[in-house]
Amino acid sequence: MPSDPAAVVLRVANTPATPEAIAAMREKLGLDRPLPVQYFDWLWHVLRLDFGQSFVTGKPVLQEVMHYVPTTLILTACATLLIFAIGLPMGIVAALYRDTVFDQISRLFAYIGVAMPSFWLGFLLIYVFSFKLGWVSVIHQGAIADWILPSLTLAWAPAAVYARLLRGSMLESLGQNYVLYARARGLLERLVIVQYALKNALLPVVTVFGLSFANLLSGAVIVESVFALPGLGRFAVQSILNRDYPVVQCYVCLTAVLFVVVNLIVDLTYGYFDPRIRFGKQEV
Repeated sequence: MPSDPAAVVLRVANTPATPEAIAAMREKLGLDRPLPVQYFDWLWHVLRLDFGQSFVTGKPVLQEVMHYVPTTLILTACATLLIFAIGLPMGIVAALYRDTVFDQISRLFAYIGVAMPSFWLGFLLIYVFSFKLGWVSVIHQGAIADWILPSLTLAWAPAAVYARLLRGSMLESLGQNYVLYARARGLLERLVIVQYALKNALLPVVTVFGLSFANLLSGAVIVESVFALPGLGRFAVQSILNRDYPVVQCYVCLTAVLFVVVNLIVDLTYGYFDPRIRFGKQEV
C-alpha cells in the first residue's frame, strides 16, 4: 500500500514516526508545498537528470539505477539475438515447407511459447539444466553460460510469436506478382527468397518488435527475479516493496525513454525494408 514518503524515510532511518517527526521530514522533503509546485520542481530536476536521493541508501538515484542497467541491457540484448536467431529461421522454413512436419513442429513451438508463463519456464529450466543435469550453475557468476537460461526464458515467447508472424507474412509475399516475375526472369531461388520475399515480409515483424519492446522489458523484471540477476528490473521490484519512490520514478522514466528510442529506430528502418517509405521531401 502507498504510504507517506516522510514516514518511509523515518522508517529506514530507524526513527520513531511521531507526528512531529513526520511533519519535520515532510517540510525537509518539500512535501508540504502545493502539488503543482512539487510537480514542476520535480520536473525541473528531472530535466537536469537529478532524480533525488534514494530513501533506502541515501545515494543519488541515477547513480543507483545506472549500477544495475548493464545487467538488464545484456539480458535484453542476448534475448533479442535469440529471438531473431530462433524465430526468423523457423518462420522462413515453415513458410517454405508449408504443412510439413517442420511446420507442425514450429506450430507446436509457438503454442507452447505463448501459453507457458515465463516464470514457470524459468523454474523448469533451472530444475532440468541446473539441478538434474548440472550443466549450468544456479548462482549467477557473470560467466557466458550463466546468461543462456535467462536469455532463453525471456526469448521463447517472442520468438514463437515472430515465427508465426513471419510465416504468414512470407506466405503472403511469396504469392505476390513481383516474386512470380522474379522467378520468371530465371533468378536463383535463394535470391528471390532473400531479396524479394523476405525483405518485404520482415516489415510486420519489425513493427511488432517495436511495439512489444515494453513487454520485453517487463519480462526482464520477472526473469531477473527468477534467476536472481542483479538487474534493473529486480532492483525496481525491491524499490517498490521498500516504497523507495524516487527510484521507482527514475525506473519508469528510463523505461519510457528506452521504449521511445527503440520505436524511433524501428520507424527509421522502415525505409530500408520498404522503398516506398522514405523520410524527406519527394521530388515531383
